[in-house]
Amino acid sequence: MDYFNAFWVGGAICALVQILLEKTKLMPGRVMVLLVCTGAVISFFGWYEPFLEYAGAGASVPLLGYGNILMKGVKEAVSESGFIGLFRGGFKTGAVGCCAALVFGYLASLIFKPKMKG
Repeated sequence: MDYFNAFWVGGAICALVQILLEKTKLMPGRVMVLLVCTGAVISFFGWYEPFLEYAGAGASVPLLGYGNILMKGVKEAVSESGFIGLFRGGFKTGAVGCCAALVFGYLASLIFKPKMKG
């Protein structure tokens, strides 16, 4: 049942994002920022953890999960360091995901021949 819940929740998130891209004039970058911010807001209110327990990877893999990770890092850093944790927490927890994206993107560019659209 865990796989089924992850599949339908992740699919519903992706379908809603696709509808948003098709029916509005929002650019993909703005939609991605909207997803990260939505995940952070849901995490702030404490609703993301129950959602994550129910949906598993269906909730943690899309960009909503990245917003949740950033908010968790900020909460921990603020409790440890106070005000300066607002700035430090997101960098600390988000660094692994950003680094992995850069490394895997670079490796893919070595394997395949990237071309500029033109």
